Amino acid sequence: MPALPRETHYAAPSPSQLRLGAQLADMMPGAVTIRVSLTDPSRQWPHPYTVALDAHGEQLTLSRNTTKTAARWVLRTWADADWTRPHTLDLVTGRLALAVRGR
Repeated sequence: MPALPRETHYAAPSPSQLRLGAQLADMMPGAVTIRVSLTDPSRQWPHPYTVALDAHGEQLTLSRNTTKTAARWVLRTWADADWTRPHTLDLVTGRLALAVRGR
């Protein structure tokens, strides 16, 4: 299997993608990045899921509705991304990157 690059970044964020980052930061106080995937640990089938991390890399507690809503917004905004693998969204810069394993 070919080696994958450590991170894959998508094109520079558009103004609407930057706004989404700001809206999500307001929705999840203290969050700096979020990891979005279709792998909800409580579900057997693919299901939108979000994990929010603070500046120290600690996971923040989110309600079930918040995890679903945030994931759906990101999935729709970056519909062309390969969602078979998790992605990380930096809420400050609005940049989406393929999630690095172990993070």
